[in-house]
Amino acid sequence: MAGYIFTLNSIDSLNEIISNGVYSTNLNIPLKNIWGISHEGTLTDYLSMTEGDNVYFFIKRKIYGIGELININGDCKHLNFPGADIPIAESYSKLKNKMVLNKSSFNLGNRFICTFKSSPNFFKNGIDMDDVLSSNPSAFKMIRVLWKLSFIKIDDIENKALFDIILKTNEEDLDNPHNIFASSKKLHKRSERLINEDYKMNSFNILNLASVGTKIKHEMAIEAGIVDYIKNTPTGIFGRWDYISHQVVASPFKPVEYMDKMDVFGYRFISPYSTVSKYLAIEIKKDVADLEVINQIMKYVDWVNQEYSFGDYSMIEAYVVAQDFPESVLKLKEDVGKRNFVIGRRPAVTKYWANLKLIKYVFNESKKELEFSEIVKSSDKAIM
Repeated sequence: MAGYIFTLNSIDSLNEIISNGVYSTNLNIPLKNIWGISHEGTLTDYLSMTEGDNVYFFIKRKIYGIGELININGDCKHLNFPGADIPIAESYSKLKNKMVLNKSSFNLGNRFICTFKSSPNFFKNGIDMDDVLSSNPSAFKMIRVLWKLSFIKIDDIENKALFDIILKTNEEDLDNPHNIFASSKKLHKRSERLINEDYKMNSFNILNLASVGTKIKHEMAIEAGIVDYIKNTPTGIFGRWDYISHQVVASPFKPVEYMDKMDVFGYRFISPYSTVSKYLAIEIKKDVADLEVINQIMKYVDWVNQEYSFGDYSMIEAYVVAQDFPESVLKLKEDVGKRNFVIGRRPAVTKYWANLKLIKYVFNESKKELEFSEIVKSSDKAIM
């Protein structure tokens, strides 16, 4: 399973959030009633959440755990109040009785929530970041850039390593009440009473607000639409993916200003096992694709091969999503969107990879969702 590490500013906040079993990023109310890129990115993070993913908290260089996302009324993430994904809101007095988090008007900035429980416990003995990283250096990638984000998603390997070091460090006090943060089910019960279809999280309003006709103005909004589509359409044009994230940093050991971020990364398992079958890499362009996007996606393909599939390119499925693709981009894809590779030793087998697909997006204004078609040739389009 994956994991989420949420950044907090105080132990008091940690106490309250663990007691509630509800986490929410506080968003600044945007000017001119327009969501910014950071707001769209936060929504995308929430859309990728799945019941069973682990939960951790980061405060002043220490990580506290361990929790687990749980579904309430069908999902583990919801709007804090109906219409919370639209960048305007009624007054606190009018919304208070509809809000899950409603302690004060400050909670108007809590637009999206996720629900969790202790699993097995949230231990008061936090682990210093240096001790975490040194416990399994090869496993940790995303944690190294945690300081600059409100929260991050970590993959199964990184999550298992973090889970292990927290559990091992607290082994002698696993059930010691003095080492465990208290929790309450009060807010979960309130959530059960309140939450209905009006609290459902999706990408519809984010996309609609970022649209101009059939085009989307922000690539981050397209990321939200793609993650939402993949989570809810496992038989669609991208297929089924058990892990999906838009936060993967492809160069975690470079200085921050030089880091590349893959637009969408994922993997799927050989069902019903936890063995990875395929890896996903998606690069997005909100406008017509240019030549550079082919070079960029192939750089990510090589990175995934180096970091995850370890020489077996056949495990990688790659996509470029754009408003359209000119002939020059189609030609470059045919020229450079391929790899020869060797697997095995006795005997060694040479194989050929050409699993890069070009996907055109269109925003359906009536449905408020993205529609996709694969561009096979300039005159050959497979509508999905």
